[in-house]
Amino acid sequence: MATATEQWVLVEMVQALYEAPAYHLILEGILILWIIRLLFSKTYKLQERSDLTVKEKEELIEEWQPEPLVPPVPKDHPALNYNIVSGPPSHKTVVNGKECINFASFNFLGLLDNPRVKYNSCTSIKAAALASLKKYGVGTCGPRGFYGTFDVHLDLEDRLAKFMKTEEAIIYSYGFATIASAIPAYSKRGDIVFVDRAACFAIQKGLQASRSDIKLFKHNDMADLERLLKEQEIEDQKNPRKARVTRRFIVVEGLYMNTGTICPLPELVKLKYKYKARIFLEESLSFGVLGEHGRGVTEHYGINIDDIDLISANMENALASIGGFCCGRSFVIDHQRLSGQGYCFSASLPPLLAAAAIEALNIMEENPGIFAVLKEKCGQIHKALQGISGLKVVGESLSPAFHLQLEESTGSREQDVRLLQEIVDQCMNRSIALTQARYLEKEEKCLPPPSIRVVVTVEQTEEELERAASTIKEVAQAVLL
Repeated sequence: MATATEQWVLVEMVQALYEAPAYHLILEGILILWIIRLLFSKTYKLQERSDLTVKEKEELIEEWQPEPLVPPVPKDHPALNYNIVSGPPSHKTVVNGKECINFASFNFLGLLDNPRVKYNSCTSIKAAALASLKKYGVGTCGPRGFYGTFDVHLDLEDRLAKFMKTEEAIIYSYGFATIASAIPAYSKRGDIVFVDRAACFAIQKGLQASRSDIKLFKHNDMADLERLLKEQEIEDQKNPRKARVTRRFIVVEGLYMNTGTICPLPELVKLKYKYKARIFLEESLSFGVLGEHGRGVTEHYGINIDDIDLISANMENALASIGGFCCGRSFVIDHQRLSGQGYCFSASLPPLLAAAAIEALNIMEENPGIFAVLKEKCGQIHKALQGISGLKVVGESLSPAFHLQLEESTGSREQDVRLLQEIVDQCMNRSIALTQARYLEKEEKCLPPPSIRVVVTVEQTEEELERAASTIKEVAQAVLL
């Protein structure tokens, strides 16, 4: 016999069912039927599987083939068939046993073999590195925070900060990891980053690690950037509480690696203050190239360096060393010492490479005319390469690294790559070392068209520049026509 309380509860449940809307009862009924179906189907599948004999199970296991760990790669893939360099990649280099004029390595200022004359004694980057090797050994075997900080590291950071006229600098042991670590050190989930579509792969990896909201604007198109900033401003007005804790960043390159074009920094600075954003400037290609003293795009435009929140560059191009650095205000840089993954968790820069970078800075400071020489030679070959039938020059005349692209694609990227590689190979046969620009095609956010990259250095003579231009023209005409 049910108690009075139980009877009352039952009456209440029945009354609730009568009062509930019809659609609510139908939805609950469908949900109950779906759950029952799932339970029975699962039981049936388990029973069906249990009907297999041991032999049948073993046969199924033997027939099963796992998915390949990586997709198949053809044996003729360029990444598997690389050129072998013998000796230093300086002005003239030996590639596959053949001496060539080097138009492929980023030794813009020729510092790999550039001696520095002072007080009647001749030193060089190699001599400075060798002296450091004898004093400190090869590596450091520890990150900066765990007995990996040497006095030469602090000297280099101090020199870089003074050279760039900023409060502080921080060095990384790997150039690619510099901007890839700096971006996620500041920009987090929920923050918004406005980035140029032509941004290099290191920037893309940094953005990916940050997990921020990424908004791409057309390459060097300030109108498109302002459109995105205005749209975000409208969104912020709808939710001011969220807007107060959302940081906004603009990430650009001084000279773009993928296009050889210069960023319109004065317009970017105006947009920064108008829409209250922060600017991160990646200067791996422009540091040691642009400006009267090689300080980069800020000096080129005459922009106050304090208007830029963070400047990043690698030391693997103009400085002819390895690693990278960031510079800016002290409180900005100090944050990376706690949050920059490439700084905190990688072994610090080998002292011999830090010593080499310091010597490179010495040469740059004592020979400021070297930047004007580089600019003149860039303009010379840029002009000489105009009008090649089937090819177009992509990049600024002041950029030491620019691209040659097909005027008209064949419609197949693989065929375009083969045509350009044929030009590179024939130029190599004539002692001109060039290379195609390489990309991780499936990883690139905005994959650039195939191209031949041409790199200019101060060591190349006028005759060699003219010879390279005429060789490229002749080979392109033979391959493309």
